[in-house]
Amino acid sequence: MFGPPASTALLDLVGDPVLTLRADLSALRANPAAREWLGADAAEGWRLLRHAAGARLESWLREAAHAIDAGRAPPLAPPLKLADGQRATLHLLRERPNWVLHARLSAADPGEPPLAEWLALLPLPALLADAASGTLLRHNAAFAGLYAGAPRHLNDLPDLLQALLGWHRGMPLPALTAQRPQDGPLITEAEYIDPQGQHRWLQARLRLWRHAGRALLLAVLEDHSTLHERDLAHQQLDALMDTAAVGLATFQPEAGWLKAHRKGSPFKTGSKQPGGTTGTAGSLQGISREIVEPASLPEFERLQRALKKGDAVEVRYAVRHPELGRRWLLTRVAPGLLAGGRRSTSVVTLDVTAQAQAENALLLRAESERAVLDSVLVGIVTVGPDGIEWMNRSARRMFGCELEDVQGQPMGVLAPEDDEHAFHTEPGADVFECRLRGRDGREFWVIGNAVQTQREDGPGKVTQQLTYALLDIDRRRQAEAQSRLAQASLARIIEGAPLAITLHEAQSLRIVKLNHAAATLAGRPEAAMLGGTPAQLFGDEQGAQVVADMREALESQTVVQREYHVPAGNSTRIWDARLLHLAGVGGDDTPELLLLVASDVTEQRAAEQARLQAAISQRELLVREVHHRIKNNLQGVAGLLQQIAVRRPEVAGVLKEAVGQVQAIAQVYGLQVGASGPLVLKRVFDAIVGSVQRMQGRVITTAAEGGALMEDWCLPEAEAIPIALSLNELLGNALRHSNGAQVRCQLICDMAGITVEIANPGRLPEGFALQNVKSGVSGLGLVRALLPRRSAILSLEQQGDDVVCRLELIPPSVVHNPAIKPSSG
Repeated sequence: MFGPPASTALLDLVGDPVLTLRADLSALRANPAAREWLGADAAEGWRLLRHAAGARLESWLREAAHAIDAGRAPPLAPPLKLADGQRATLHLLRERPNWVLHARLSAADPGEPPLAEWLALLPLPALLADAASGTLLRHNAAFAGLYAGAPRHLNDLPDLLQALLGWHRGMPLPALTAQRPQDGPLITEAEYIDPQGQHRWLQARLRLWRHAGRALLLAVLEDHSTLHERDLAHQQLDALMDTAAVGLATFQPEAGWLKAHRKGSPFKTGSKQPGGTTGTAGSLQGISREIVEPASLPEFERLQRALKKGDAVEVRYAVRHPELGRRWLLTRVAPGLLAGGRRSTSVVTLDVTAQAQAENALLLRAESERAVLDSVLVGIVTVGPDGIEWMNRSARRMFGCELEDVQGQPMGVLAPEDDEHAFHTEPGADVFECRLRGRDGREFWVIGNAVQTQREDGPGKVTQQLTYALLDIDRRRQAEAQSRLAQASLARIIEGAPLAITLHEAQSLRIVKLNHAAATLAGRPEAAMLGGTPAQLFGDEQGAQVVADMREALESQTVVQREYHVPAGNSTRIWDARLLHLAGVGGDDTPELLLLVASDVTEQRAAEQARLQAAISQRELLVREVHHRIKNNLQGVAGLLQQIAVRRPEVAGVLKEAVGQVQAIAQVYGLQVGASGPLVLKRVFDAIVGSVQRMQGRVITTAAEGGALMEDWCLPEAEAIPIALSLNELLGNALRHSNGAQVRCQLICDMAGITVEIANPGRLPEGFALQNVKSGVSGLGLVRALLPRRSAILSLEQQGDDVVCRLELIPPSVVHNPAIKPSSG
């Protein structure tokens, strides 16, 4: 058997476990017997066996391999005792480059049952593990039912199960490793969810067994779920009885009283009774006869008889407790049979003092409500099957009598002789209004209602009760009569007023009331206008606007004023309308009615318009006269300056320039004499060009583009003089620098604005920049000072042999002519 190594096929036929090991003594191959011994993964099983055997096996393997390589006989292998009680004898052979390990297994001592048998018989989950490595050595089926899969190490178990077994982060707990032989087992508990999803409360008893340098973990788990459920049920029952102040006792003939009172019970077994006696468990109730109220003694005796006979009974009685005072108790006796046919009697005693106190409180509340009803101003009368039962103070004052005068009589005695009266007919739930007569003969009007309720007059006896609430409205009816008279007077005033007055329903705006003037406004009879719309009042053209104004008035807190132009034949009438919403009478802000008051102001507006037109005409006449005089004065000033220039040749150039500026201003005022409002730009352009030609004695070639837009663009009154002076300076500047050559000027009009182009032969100085020209009183300096910065663009550039100056004007420096419709093309 231990000769030269055989082939792999021959090793598979060997009945003993045989392993082929690598040079580092790890498992390479295993025959079937070895896989049955070490498990399906023989390599992992061999590693775990080496780890469990410890240093003795590792030392033997190294020494045997060294001896065989040196040609010596290997030492004997140390005996290995396996977990199931078997023993293994190992032999090592050389099969280069590998090793062959043969294991002979011998049965355990038949006098000792194997550990597997003990684990199989144990109903509790149990396991055996290597405490050093955590390898699972043995466990029974009950333990396997706690997890899913087939773990081979403690680390493979769920975390909660590891904690139960005292295994934490790959090592035993310190409390487990510090365990001494004389110490008791370590006990752990936890709530665990098994693979079936059941919650189980497990308790583990742990022991660390040390022998021959090895440490084994022994664990037995016990399911305490039933005990926990029982304790929880007891706690819930105790809490329920404590909360309800219930006493519970159970009696069995063969065992006596098994359960006495609970906390909060109205009786206490063994408690001291008046007179120094002590109650016994056999007396059950712990309540002596002496503390029972005399009126409750018959019921108490009935309870005692039921206890002796074992009959079912429920008794309510009162006691006088020495410390708690008067208490009401309710005791119920319920006989029953336990398992096995044993008889038992359960007795429950409940303190119902709170219920009795609630009944008393209810009576007090009823008396309090009677007192409140007695103080209200509304008359309250209660009627039962036998007639009037109660009246409050207001009702007694209302009818001029006391309760004894009408008690037991029907309500008809307080009403006049009328078969249709509310007190002589079947009462309903609706509010009624009727005349009543007091016992003193006074008749008055009331408004009231009746409420029918049920009441219990005794066990099983229910009767009907009527409660009347009556309010004296005699003064209110008088006030309503006075209000109706005032409304009639107001209606006559409104009807005769020269104003058109209408009332409209807030939601639909339909007319609910109108006077004669409003009907005249609509041109229809009053009856035909009732229920009409605002469009029928002011015409279809104004209908939508009137509706919108009325909706605005409904949302507003103030009067809304509007004017409406209503066609009337060949003319149009102007109506000044005031709209006001009228809130509801209940005091809320919800509008219910809308009031419209309109007056015809056609003649008033015509007179105001005539006065306005006269004032405008007078103002325009005055303005034209002022402009004419300014023009004449400016021309006179220009003539004087020209004469001075003739006499003073040294200042002739400066004066000539000033004359041109004054003439330009005079031209603008001259154009304003015959026009009102903005000046047409084309006319200003032609006037300034003509003025410059006359002053300079030169001809300027002009051109214009824009068609109808020529008459559309105008200069506002505020911009007319600055732009006219700018144009005068630009034309004069072009003439001065043209050296007698022809100057061209073109006016271009488009939808965006206007452009003036002035071209003259010449050249700009080197490095010329328009932005470098400083503001001044003449030339480009004056132009830069006068032109508006945001709506006027001035440019000066060299184009070939010509210098071209462009002046672009856009709104608001120019505006559309208000007298004509702006062109769209």
